[in-house]
Amino acid sequence: MKMKQQTKWYEKLWIASSIYLILSPFNILFAWLGLLCFFIPLLISMFKGSKVYCNRYCGRGQLLTILGDRFKLSRNKATPRWMRSNYFRYGFLIFFLTMFVNMLMNTYYVLRGAKGLKQVITILWTFKLPWNFATYSYASSWIVQFGFGFYSIMLTSTILGLITMLLYKPRSWCVYCPMGTMTQGICKLKDKM
Repeated sequence: MKMKQQTKWYEKLWIASSIYLILSPFNILFAWLGLLCFFIPLLISMFKGSKVYCNRYCGRGQLLTILGDRFKLSRNKATPRWMRSNYFRYGFLIFFLTMFVNMLMNTYYVLRGAKGLKQVITILWTFKLPWNFATYSYASSWIVQFGFGFYSIMLTSTILGLITMLLYKPRSWCVYCPMGTMTQGICKLKDKM
């Protein structure tokens, strides 16, 4: 008789990713929790020299696997060579970091009082969804501005992940994920040292 394998705690991190994506629009301050997905992989790669976060702990990767494999939403086609190329991966990383710096600059301008708070969620760096149904008088406007900007980045990258999951293999996003590219670069540097 086969024994059922016990699920490990980290195999359910896709739930945390889903909750993050759902709760943040209702209270944009939840968007700050996304920083965990930003710093934890970097810290693990710096101190452990591995991509264990990407391979084991990434809730977005788990969510894409569940949607693609279990719910059969993926075409399961091979990821195109151009998408796996260093040119595309590092080019996307540079673009992503540029958008991140732009978001930080907007937050800084709001902090300095030069720009007013823009309660807007931007999808794919183009489509702006006004989000002014909630008030955030209990938080500084720069904190709220950062939340909108960071959630926009997280939502956009999730949408890109879903699109590539539908077109190719479930975790095709992981091939060009900026965090994966950065952690891989850190691991390579650590190996050379």
